[in-house]
Amino acid sequence: MRFVPVNGLMEGMYVGKSLYDKNSQLLLSKGSIIQKSYIDKIYEMGYQGLYVEDYISADIEVKDVISDELRRNTVRTVKNVFIETHDNKKTKKNSNNIDQTKCMITNIVDEILENKDTLVNLIDLKMFDDYTFYHCVNVAVLSIVLGTSVGLNKNNLYNLGLGAILHDIGKMFIDSSILNKKGKLTDEEYKFIQKHSEYGYNYLKETYEIPLSSYIGVLQHHERYDGTGYPLNRCKEDISLFGRIICIADVYDALTSTRPYREALLPSEAIEYIMANGGVMFDINLTKKFVKKVAPFPIGTCVELSNRYKGIVVENYEEACLRPKIKIIVDDNSKKVDTFYYNLKDDKNLRNVTITSITNLN
Repeated sequence: MRFVPVNGLMEGMYVGKSLYDKNSQLLLSKGSIIQKSYIDKIYEMGYQGLYVEDYISADIEVKDVISDELRRNTVRTVKNVFIETHDNKKTKKNSNNIDQTKCMITNIVDEILENKDTLVNLIDLKMFDDYTFYHCVNVAVLSIVLGTSVGLNKNNLYNLGLGAILHDIGKMFIDSSILNKKGKLTDEEYKFIQKHSEYGYNYLKETYEIPLSSYIGVLQHHERYDGTGYPLNRCKEDISLFGRIICIADVYDALTSTRPYREALLPSEAIEYIMANGGVMFDINLTKKFVKKVAPFPIGTCVELSNRYKGIVVENYEEACLRPKIKIIVDDNSKKVDTFYYNLKDDKNLRNVTITSITNLN
């Protein structure tokens, strides 16, 4: 299985990973043959691409740190919590959705602990229309993964995940015309958006029974390590551990998502941004751990090397995140070859070979 950007999809390809709509209804099942109308619809709905199955990628398994079913169910549950918040109908006495969210976080923690040696290798197939809810789930998953790297126990991972999944709930108090504005925000609009972390903190504190550390993480997820963040301009260790973790996860997932004002960055580009801002925007120690757990070139990604060979990433390594194992498909003259492997981490003869870009093998 390999990932193909939407502009590289072709009729006749086979779907490698089932695709669902914002209501968790099946759009394309694994094994379906892609038609032009499908491609048009996928593009219209804002998907970045699809995983496909073909002869050059048949032996490549792409594994997520949590199951697809758990991810979909969590997105749906978080959506219900946010909608209730927006409609201002939520009370302490009516907490079914928040209770379900807590259960989902417990399940996510359990699955991540079971797969704690697995890197985050997936290019997320999130929908543009439901960005907020997919984003919140992704931030929770990324935060918990990072939390395991710093040795948090199960209870603290749960508290971290709960704060992470609710980190943007304050945006339900911000006018959608501002949130979805395509042009540059005015100073007044930007100041208003900056209030969302405080709105979320106050709402959670007053409405739900949630651990203190969870809603402190909500309050501080836009604080920056150098003190340039908001709402309190805290810096370094004056920012809670949860705030520093959620900050990194939030920025990474936002960068790899298509927004009204820009296209999504590739995972490798987002990782470069995170690394470059270690010690500036982000805690440098957490940054180092994060880039070991989130693959810049996820398994199933097609890449071009500095020697002009092209192939598919088949394995990643925590200790060498930029040096994966690659199945070579095309040579430096753009001709197909009998497949062989480059292990950039271990092969001393390949020290001068690097990945130069994400490519399309079609």
